[in-house]
Amino acid sequence: MKEFKVTYFFDEEHYIRRFIHVDSQEKAERLVQSERDQYISFHDSRGIYHELNTRNVRIIQISEYHRTDKV
Repeated sequence: MKEFKVTYFFDEEHYIRRFIHVDSQEKAERLVQSERDQYISFHDSRGIYHELNTRNVRIIQISEYHRTDKV
């Protein structure tokens, strides 16, 4: 399983980030596409719960994320 960072941009200054675990970039894209114009809910990396209306998002960016452990 790979980890992907999904960033939802509302404007130039406001965004929210979500991490998902799927097998490929294509599956990550399909998941995000299937959630278009819907409310989704998730916890961010700090454990904060979010409900997001994807209809209000201007740009969605997906990239594979390679987590490094902090020492």
